[in-house]
Amino acid sequence: MAAANIPVRLKGQRTCLHHKGKQLDFYCEICQELMCSKCLSSVHKGHIVCEVGDITPQKKQEIQNFITRTEQNDLVQIGTYIASTETLLKENDISFEKLSNQLNIQTDKLKQALDKHTTETLSLYQKMRDDNTKLVQKYRRDLVMHDNQLKQLMQDCKKALQEGSHLQVYDTACEVRSPRRLPIKPVLGNASFTPNRHPQCHLEQAIGKVITTGQSPTEQGQAVSMSTHHGKKASTSSAIGKVSSHEYDNGKSRDTMKKLLPETKVLEEWESPYHIYSICPTTENQAWTSDYSETLTLLDRKGKVVRKITHRNSTKDISLSPATQRLWACDYEWNIMELVSGRLTARFHTNKFPRCICVTADGHVIVGMAKHISKFTTQGQMVITTMTSGTGEPLVCSPREITECPVTHSVAVIDDNYESDGGDGNKHVVVVDENFNELFVYRGDISHKYKQHSTPFQPNCVAYDSVGNLIIGADQGILLLNGGGEFLRLIHEGTSGSLAVVKGTEDVLWVKVGECVKLLQYSKVR
Repeated sequence: MAAANIPVRLKGQRTCLHHKGKQLDFYCEICQELMCSKCLSSVHKGHIVCEVGDITPQKKQEIQNFITRTEQNDLVQIGTYIASTETLLKENDISFEKLSNQLNIQTDKLKQALDKHTTETLSLYQKMRDDNTKLVQKYRRDLVMHDNQLKQLMQDCKKALQEGSHLQVYDTACEVRSPRRLPIKPVLGNASFTPNRHPQCHLEQAIGKVITTGQSPTEQGQAVSMSTHHGKKASTSSAIGKVSSHEYDNGKSRDTMKKLLPETKVLEEWESPYHIYSICPTTENQAWTSDYSETLTLLDRKGKVVRKITHRNSTKDISLSPATQRLWACDYEWNIMELVSGRLTARFHTNKFPRCICVTADGHVIVGMAKHISKFTTQGQMVITTMTSGTGEPLVCSPREITECPVTHSVAVIDDNYESDGGDGNKHVVVVDENFNELFVYRGDISHKYKQHSTPFQPNCVAYDSVGNLIIGADQGILLLNGGGEFLRLIHEGTSGSLAVVKGTEDVLWVKVGECVKLLQYSKVR
């Protein structure tokens, strides 16, 4: 407050600030300021003082030093900086021109891929239409022929009754008794198309990863990522929509415009009636559960038993078909089964013990066995299998649980990596594309914010939500990752024994934590 009242001498002012009209003829070496003769006995009393002219040579030398230093150093350096701006401008133009070209090239590729995908799909529709037309036309010809034959027989019958001999009546009666089946109505090929109502995120993934830094002094170094797949091109069909030979998710669109809640909400919580190993939520607020016994149990969201299915063998794992909503299971007799009319019906048999299964959106069955996972048709014909990684080691050593992403159709597998299977005992999660090409391996890296919860990574269960985020139940708790394997947050603390997600407008997570089952909500529609 005092500093604001101290008088300040202006440049060129010749008179004293403290003694009006008095000339500034002296210099105080203590205070390093000019003063008048009256200041000798007042403001600067007892200080070391000299005349102003005595310090002029010193001040001239300071000025000369400044001139020399500025001419030899500062002006030269500034000149160099000015010249370098021309280089910066050129590099800036070249850099962004290169980026623009790369973006245009990628966009052209995507346009070509979209056009190709559209052409192939339209061609598929046309072929199915032509095939259906041929089937219907043949069916119609067979019906007309059957109709004509029946009318001719009617005439023969009437004629036999009116004027036929005994032999003709007998022969006609025998012909009437002969079975006549109608032509079998053909099963027509069917297709559906569900437009992607929110394609923006898929388009951003397909374009690639965009990172900007240093946009402003207040945001220095801040990075903005527009991709969750580290530049890997996403499927063009995901951006267009889902094309399939059946209705997916009962025709309901997947809402990708969601945001994480500040805190995870516990919607329901109840004590588990038995030790649950697998959970498969349905679209009706219920969930099939397995405890490795002969019994599969359907529970509602309050934990009440709705239905029980008993099988002759103990079941190892269960999976719900996204297309049909039917339950599938594998048992200790190496059977792969589908729940039909209240009983588990064997569809095929594997040549190794099935440790886990996952039914995909396109109707295939992925089975995890020692040192590999394999994809089968529902009749048991192998489509594809994993063998080894780029290092020659099995891509998947000891599969524990398998899940498919509803957005990209990537497949995530918990690998227990048992030493008995040739592994090193370090558990991890392997993510592959729909053709079983490795995308990435997650080994438990989490944000420093949650390091206090960090323990050795022990994944127990894995699932995808409706927007393609990966959820892993582990000893640290329930981890949420984006589709590219980047850690987002800890959804829930505490050991998770099993989990699964009901995919819809609100992703509801069923999770067994300790002896309790909890229904959690961690995101909502914007």
